[in-house]
Amino acid sequence: MRVATALNKILSIPGAWVSGIAFTPAGVVVSLRRRRKLLRCPCGRSTRAAYDRAVRRWRHLDLAACRLYLEAEIRRVDCRGCGRVRTEEVPWARPGARHTRDLDDLIAYMARSMDKTTVTRLLRVSWEAVANSVGRVVADGIDDARLNDLYRIGVDEVSYRKGHRYLTVVADHDRDGAVVWAGEGRDSDTLKRFFVLLGEERLGQLEAISADMGAGYAKAIEEARAEGLLTAEVCLDPFHIIKLANEAIDKTRRWAWNLARTAGEEGAAWVKGTRWALVKDPGELTASQRLILRELRSSRSVLYRAWEMKETLRDVYRLREFGAAHQFLDRWLARACRSRIPAFLKLSRTLRKHRNNILNAVELGLSNSKLEGLNSKIRLINHRGYGHHSAAALIAMIYLCCGGITVRLPTER
Repeated sequence: MRVATALNKILSIPGAWVSGIAFTPAGVVVSLRRRRKLLRCPCGRSTRAAYDRAVRRWRHLDLAACRLYLEAEIRRVDCRGCGRVRTEEVPWARPGARHTRDLDDLIAYMARSMDKTTVTRLLRVSWEAVANSVGRVVADGIDDARLNDLYRIGVDEVSYRKGHRYLTVVADHDRDGAVVWAGEGRDSDTLKRFFVLLGEERLGQLEAISADMGAGYAKAIEEARAEGLLTAEVCLDPFHIIKLANEAIDKTRRWAWNLARTAGEEGAAWVKGTRWALVKDPGELTASQRLILRELRSSRSVLYRAWEMKETLRDVYRLREFGAAHQFLDRWLARACRSRIPAFLKLSRTLRKHRNNILNAVELGLSNSKLEGLNSKIRLINHRGYGHHSAAALIAMIYLCCGGITVRLPTER
């Protein structure tokens, strides 16, 4: 059997057959000849007229321990549809790539679970080649259909670099938190870009949006509502509400410590050590922390009243009936206003502004818990890559790992 015939069967290059083979210092070079004479522009138009010709090489999967390159004549097309001269499309490689589809897919498959250093060493490619292959696979695998049938979404930001560099991530609650969009920034303009991509019809189908209390996202949502494009209910994430209550507890503890220290009381130092007993989940308190709470209760400390209000606020989210939650929250706000504790007075004013959005979260049972877990995964992806040279490279990895893109290995075809 001839070597060319054997390589034809081994490689099975679509749309071409092996016409020659050469062994060079760079590796094995396999020459290809095209089966069809018709040229195809990346835009989809076909023609027989070539603008000019050149010979190009593409890196392919290794042959044993040798690098393997595919070499073929490639032509440029003066495409009337595009209105410019473009390089023709070949079936074994994506447009503009110097790696074959099989190698791109293998790199992307490995990059989902390995760090880039391991991928570059195993496949003998550069870091830039890994990032470019991931970008091409994501661009080829992601489509506009992911934005269809969106009814309940979550919006959150994640820090990806020092210097307050953030990404905005939008996930679908009905698909286990799958990422449907990610963009650089966390202001109102960032979320508006997603709304524009979604379009008026699909934007009008949204029923609920879970988000934190960030002013940027709230501004974009309110502007879309004012224009009549959005009717979805906004659900404030319970985690951020309880976080505000814990911050109020901490401010109250410092306030009580300053009062005791100014009055010259002996218990000022003891107040300083009550922090973890006040902010920790009651089910995870140690014996010494429970003892601290008993002492605060017996002494009728303002800290115990603050702790009680913080824990009572959690009960709002345990009520599934809208009417019960409505009355319970109103009673809590009234109690916080009468508490004469400065931090809780401020907290009550803040929650009163967002009262309807808090109750929406209770009624619909929505939170950003899936997105918080997703943010942890994104940080792991960023850390595993030892940082990414651009936001676009990290966004491509997010789509690849969390966007539901299926990568088929060459062995599975």
